[in-house]
Amino acid sequence: MQQPERVSFLFADARELYADALEQVAAGKLRNAVEKAWGATKRAADALIVARVGDEPGTSGYTYQRLRRLGRLDPALASSFQRYGYRQKLLHGECFYRGEYESEDKVIYHIQATADYIQAAERLAGV
Repeated sequence: MQQPERVSFLFADARELYADALEQVAAGKLRNAVEKAWGATKRAADALIVARVGDEPGTSGYTYQRLRRLGRLDPALASSFQRYGYRQKLLHGECFYRGEYESEDKVIYHIQATADYIQAAERLAGV
């Protein structure tokens, strides 16, 4: 698969995972919803990285490292790195793995904010 096709595929996958997250919210399954939202975040970040440098990260740790490096080189990408790290900690770490969150409303807000992350990544990728 060529790079532009891979970028499109990854962003489409991110949007699909986000839609799944919203379905899980509607079904009252917040823990499943946060993991879908986290997956959407990861796929959008990976698409951004592929668009910028051509290689695709495998693990979330590699995605984090790559975004950090890109953020140092291009200040426009710094916020994507920071938002990715926050979402990794909150959605994936605290909400999914530990089952901890302050309130249902805040978790739903952060799930819904995934759409903003995807859109920002698409803009930064030039999609």
